[in-house]
Amino acid sequence: MQDGLGRTIDYLRISITDRCNLRCKYCMPEEGVPWRDMKEILTYEEIETFCRIGAELGISKIKVTGGEPLVRKGCPGLIRKLKEIPGIREVTMTTNGVLLEEYLDDLCHAGLDAVNISLDTLCPEVYESLTGRPYLFKVQKGLEAALSHGLKVKVNVVLQEGVNDGEWKNLTELAKDAPLDVRFIELMPIGYGKRGKGIAGDEILKKLTQDFGPLKEDVEIHGNGPARYVRIPGYKGSVGFISAMHGKFCDSCNRLRLTSTGEIKPCLCYGESFPIRELLRSGDLEGVREILKEAILKKPAEHCFTELEKITETKRMTEIGG
Repeated sequence: MQDGLGRTIDYLRISITDRCNLRCKYCMPEEGVPWRDMKEILTYEEIETFCRIGAELGISKIKVTGGEPLVRKGCPGLIRKLKEIPGIREVTMTTNGVLLEEYLDDLCHAGLDAVNISLDTLCPEVYESLTGRPYLFKVQKGLEAALSHGLKVKVNVVLQEGVNDGEWKNLTELAKDAPLDVRFIELMPIGYGKRGKGIAGDEILKKLTQDFGPLKEDVEIHGNGPARYVRIPGYKGSVGFISAMHGKFCDSCNRLRLTSTGEIKPCLCYGESFPIRELLRSGDLEGVREILKEAILKKPAEHCFTELEKITETKRMTEIGG
């Protein structure tokens, strides 16, 4: 299905839980946040029902996220169910990697197509400072196990000035001897991310070019997201950049998000959302379908981070009938 600006929306990111076993500083405070009561969280059956409706409207790719998806019991079973939905071509997952080795056999048997692993540092002390937990060794074991199982692997890195910005080269070298993608993602000023100062993708690319010389653009399709990739001579993997701040990719955005509490978010950076939990629980599937159509049609033209930008965007959507 197309949105109000003609973009084809075929990619759904689903948060299956608000809970996490880390306390990453750009995500939440060290003392954590109050968890939602499980009665407020969509059941796996409700998620599957929503995805079946989504598939009928053109959704073909699903990313399972959290919080941390593997802290919720039964995650591999949900992935198996999603893979069985007619029209769904791909189911992937984003994880912090702490529990990945433990669940990898079940995930692979369920049909998981690929995994994104969040890893911002290779230094144990920095990892514990960033996440509040001494689990770097678990993430590294999970990464190794995913590669040994033949899964497509992407490593997501968020660099922050004065925190881990000096590790860009060590993290890049993960792609030297392994067929994985290392992706540098710009820190977005959302929630606790406002406290840090991110590093622009172009700055990292400049450093790579200084070290390795001119780099060849990698035009192969690596997934469903907006990353642009380059290849370093002699490396088995690629290096990608997701520049949400300095290189907006909104004109080609193809995604929606479903929160763990049943809110459809056409854009992560907007407060506007479309609730479908109660419709699902009352069995009003036609109502869910109509809300989903409305959310797609009202997807904003681009993400904004200031009130002035949001006012301007709201005016634009009103002018096109949003």
